[in-house]
Amino acid sequence: MKLGEISLEWLYDADFGLDGGAMFGVVPKAVWQKRYAADDENFLPLALRPLLIRGPGFTLLVDAGYGSKLNEKQRKQFRLSRPSDPARALREAGLEPEAVTHLVFTHMHPDHAGGATCQGADGKIRPTFPNAKVVIQEREYEAMTRLHLRTKHAYYEENWRPIEEAGLLQRVDGTASVVPGVDVYLTGGHTLGHQAIKLTGGGTTLLHLGDLLPTHAHLNPLWVMAYDDFPMDSIGQKAEWLAQAQEEQWWLSFYHDAYLLAAIFDKDGNRLQAVEAPPRVQREQAPAIG
Repeated sequence: MKLGEISLEWLYDADFGLDGGAMFGVVPKAVWQKRYAADDENFLPLALRPLLIRGPGFTLLVDAGYGSKLNEKQRKQFRLSRPSDPARALREAGLEPEAVTHLVFTHMHPDHAGGATCQGADGKIRPTFPNAKVVIQEREYEAMTRLHLRTKHAYYEENWRPIEEAGLLQRVDGTASVVPGVDVYLTGGHTLGHQAIKLTGGGTTLLHLGDLLPTHAHLNPLWVMAYDDFPMDSIGQKAEWLAQAQEEQWWLSFYHDAYLLAAIFDKDGNRLQAVEAPPRVQREQAPAIG
């Protein structure tokens, strides 16, 4: 996809699965399964799709999957179709990890930020993208360094400490411009410091709401995940952002959707345009795509 001088590509890291009830929270299964079908064990087919954004003088990656540090038990737990490895996904797009100049995380949960670091042959954990400035919100830094009972299994020091020690971590407070045409906005909701990314160029806008909008089936502002730490904030932020996106017909991008990479919806939630994902996920029943 082109937005003026900016090019956007959805990398394919891996397919994986999570419980449908957790993904849709209080929404009854009888309702959500009409839009996104689960398998016989109630797992949803999902994907890990880092965004590769290139423009004049920069190569930027948004999120980086679980990464290559998972053991076999963890890979089975998350039903990964292949080991997560953002460096491999990048090479499949024709680039080396050293080419990445900026790495932006919507938040620091392991399915988004685990790939920020990798384990070398010497056993040392180091940044996967050694030349990339890593951009997160100040409040997300607070969340991952001040763990409590709910979040202690959601953040792992090995995913961010080597980046900080290498001097690559850049903390922003609220709205900030990362590079021309790529801005970040504090949303909270899913985590304390969750952020959205907006791309603008050539008269086109694309909004990436991260885990506030993990799939196309989460378009309803009230459909938020049980994983959200602050669901009322998620609802408010979704309602505000999606109203503008649908009014102005922005592209909406999905990180976890197994079926759609991005779409434009009208004010009634009707899909006007879409970029469909390659058919990598094997599924018994296709969802009703709204």
